[in-house]
Parts: sequence; structure tokens; C-alpha cells
Amino acid sequence: MEEAARRALRRGRARLVAALKVAPLWEALEERGLFTRNMIEEMQSAGSRGEQARQLVIDLETRGKQAFPIFLSILRDTGQGDLADMLIEEREFPPAPREVVELRPVELDVHREKPPKRCQVNSSVGMAAGIPLAVAVSLMCACQVYELKADPCGHCLILNNVNFSGDSDLSTREGSDVDCEKLEKRFKALRFDVLIRRDLTAQEMVSELQKLARRDHGASDCCVVVILSHGCQTSHIQFPGGIYGTDGKPIPIEKIVNYFTGSHCPSLRGKPKLFFIQACGGEQRDRGFVVDCDSPADDAPGGSLESDATPFQTPSGNMDEPDAVAILPTPSDILVSYSTFPGFVSWREASSGSWYVETLDSVLEQYAHSEDLLNMLLRVANAVSAKGRYKQIPGCFNFLRKKFFFTCK
Repeated sequence: MEEAARRALRRGRARLVAALKVAPLWEALEERGLFTRNMIEEMQSAGSRGEQARQLVIDLETRGKQAFPIFLSILRDTGQGDLADMLIEEREFPPAPREVVELRPVELDVHREKPPKRCQVNSSVGMAAGIPLAVAVSLMCACQVYELKADPCGHCLILNNVNFSGDSDLSTREGSDVDCEKLEKRFKALRFDVLIRRDLTAQEMVSELQKLARRDHGASDCCVVVILSHGCQTSHIQFPGGIYGTDGKPIPIEKIVNYFTGSHCPSLRGKPKLFFIQACGGEQRDRGFVVDCDSPADDAPGGSLESDATPFQTPSGNMDEPDAVAILPTPSDILVSYSTFPGFVSWREASSGSWYVETLDSVLEQYAHSEDLLNMLLRVANAVSAKGRYKQIPGCFNFLRKKFFFTCK
């Protein structure tokens, strides 16, 4: 799809989501070859009419040069010509550039600011009582910490793709079973009900994720999804990257996350939803840069070093814009932890598993009883970034509203 049409869809998305009647469109969309039946059924499973409309508009951008004019024609055929006219106007008459406003920093006298009384913690009291400071904070600031009182505290789904079909051109992920076994034991120790699924196609992965999202999580306080697979770059609006099924078909990570948002999974509203992704974000190999540091970087272990990267050609001109993101609802209570920076390779060894999972497991073992999740992920990033000849740094997209502490057995 040409950039002008793509921008028109993005600028008109708010009105389309509010007014588009999707029911009359499905048959015509299939007959005109814009979507297959499976694609349409997947969009229909998005939830409400508005959510279906949003997913349809997003997916239209990936359907080629003729998708826009065909969609306009279908709108007119189904009595929604006003929306077609709106899109044409958005395409032909883009909004004028916004006036640039010079922003100047505001000086604040931070020394006069006092922390809220409800969150003032006397660390000496907590430590004298044998209570770690982080736990003391959580006890005194309950409103700022997610409560994990249920036992088990929630479900943990681990999708572990090791063997891929011959025509996918994806290699066997040696060492992934090591990762899977470590995380199974770790999350069981953290009081999660763990379910493992191995070697799934893209559709089977979607089915397992939807099955988990449709469960009643009323008695749970949290939900965890771990994905171990090959990955790639994808066009995105919220969360970058994609995960491959064993058939070589990619699933955007933002699509995976959206199954668990408040609108699609009501029983998890207000509860933390954690995603841990061990996969490449692309094909770039980072050699890093020299820094003046007392502690030398770790040498790459002598085992077989592999990446979870696969070739991916990003569609030309398919770049996200700030105004395309602004109209979407913010996904609250969600954290997505990536094994590597988007666009870069993630390293794995046949004998010991991936750098990311090995480090994550070690950090959770040492600090889950006393530190919050974000602080532990900083430890993971720091440790992984010091490894090997090639460099890798994990990161996360954090939309949690409170601190998150695991509860250990």
C-alpha cells in the first residue's frame, strides 16, 4: 500500500473505529481477495465491533497497493460512502503542519519537595525487624504494589518452538529445551501454574494464546506468557517484533499482547500481565563500543553460539508515526521483556541455552524474594550486555502502574 493511503487510514482510524459497520464487509472482503477466510475469522475474534474495526484497519495496511481503492469500493457498496469520502479527503488533503512551539525547561526546587506521607519508609526499622527494604516499602505502600495473594498466583504459559518445518528455512533451536526447563522450574517456584506447549505452528500458537486469554482469571492475581522461538522485525504500532511458528509464519508481538488487554480479557483487568520474549528482533549484529571500565567483558563461551534471527524484509515506507499511536488506548498493567533490542540478534548456545534466559533465571533465583521486577530486569540487561564477542542488551516496554514483586515458595 502506498504511503499516502496508509496515512489516510491512520488519520481516519478514530472515526472508522467509532462508526464502521464491519458485519456487511466480511463477505465482500473475502470475495475481492483482500483477506482469506482464516484472516477474517481472526479479525472477527478480536472482540467488540470497535475492536474488529480497529484490527481490520490495521491489517489493511499490509494488503498491497490495491487494498485501499478496493476497500473504498466496498464501503460504498455497503452504504458507508461517507467513510469512503472521509478517507479520500484524508488522502488528498493532509492536515497542515502543526506550528512548532518552543519548549523551555521549567526549573523546580526539588529540595523543597517532600515524598507523600503514606510512602515514607524508615529503612532502619524494616532492616532491624529482619524485613528487606523492598518488602517494607511494599507493606507500607500497598496502593503502589500489585497484590499477589492467590495460590497459585496465576497461570504461566510457555511456548517453546525448537523444530521448524523444512520449507520454513528456519534452523533447529538447539538449547531452547534448556531454557524451557529452567523457566518451568523457576515460575513453579514463584507459585505459578505452568503450562508448556512445544513446536507449534503460528495458528496453533494463536489458539493457545487465545485459549489462555479466554480463561476465567478471576481467582488469579497475575498472568505470564513466555515465548521461545525464532523472531523477526515487523511493522508495528505498539510493540515491535514478531515470533515465528514452526511453519515459518510470523505473529506480531503486539497481536499476542492485545489478546490480554482489558477489552479482550476482562478477568485480567487491573492485574499485571507479563511477557518474556526470547527471540531475535532482527538480523543486526552489534559489536558494541569500547568503554573505560574496570570489569572486562565476558568472553563468549566455547559452545556453539547461535542466533534466533531470520531474514525479514521490512515493507518500504511502512514506518510508524506518533499520531498513529496516539489514537490507540494505552495497554495498562502490561510488561513485555525482550531478550534483545528491536532489530538486533539474540544469542543462544546449544549446551546452556540463551544468554537472556540463563541470566533471567539466575537473577530471579537471587533477587525475586527482595527486589521488584523492573530492578531485576535492569540486572539482567547489565549482565547480558557484558557477554560475548557480539553484544546483546535486553529491554522492556513497561506499562505497569505499580511495582511488581514475585512471591516465592
